[in-house]
Amino acid sequence: MSSAFPEIYLVRHGETEWSRSGKHTGRSDIPLTQAGEEAARKVGDRLQGLSFSVVWSSPSQRASSTCALAGFGASRIVKDDLAEWDYGAYEGVTTKEILAERPGWQIFRDGCPRGEMAADVGARADRIIGDFRRTEGTILVFSSAHFLRVLAARWLGLPPEGGAYFALDTASISVLGYEHDLTEPVVRRWNQK
Repeated sequence: MSSAFPEIYLVRHGETEWSRSGKHTGRSDIPLTQAGEEAARKVGDRLQGLSFSVVWSSPSQRASSTCALAGFGASRIVKDDLAEWDYGAYEGVTTKEILAERPGWQIFRDGCPRGEMAADVGARADRIIGDFRRTEGTILVFSSAHFLRVLAARWLGLPPEGGAYFALDTASISVLGYEHDLTEPVVRRWNQK
C-alpha cells in the first residue's frame, strides 16, 4: 500500500564479519563480507524504480559501501548523527560475553560503559527526525541496527529504550511514514528482506 505522504526508507548495512559473529560494532570500521556485498546489491534491486529526494548515510564504511553497492553512492550525503551506537567498552564484544560478566545486562536499558546510553542515541535520532521533517520528498537512509531501532522508536514518540522492540536483520529495508496526516507517524513496513 502506497502512501500519499513522504516516506523514509531505512536500510541496515550488509553483513560484516562482526555482525555475523554477533560482536557489537559501533565505531570500528569493519568492511562488508562478500555475502554482505551481494546483499547490498540486492537492496538496490529491491529499491529499483523508486526515487528519493535525498540519500543519507552513516559515516561508517559498512553503511557507505551498502549505499554505493545498492546504486546510490553518487547521491550520498554523510550525516554523523546516523552513526551506530557508541559501544565504548563493549566494542567488539558479544552480548553473550557481556552477560557472562554482567548478568541481566540490556543495551537499551543499561547502555555501555565509556560509550552511549539510550538517551544519547535518542538525542541523535531526534536531530535526524528534525531533518526528516524539514526535507521534502522521500528519503533513503543507510545506517546500523541499534541506531535505526532507536530512530524508529523516536519516530513513533516512544522513549529511545523502545528500540528494544524493533529487531533488524542485515541488508533489510524498513519504511517510516504517516497514516492520516503529518501528525500521525507510523511504521509502514519493517525488516523486509
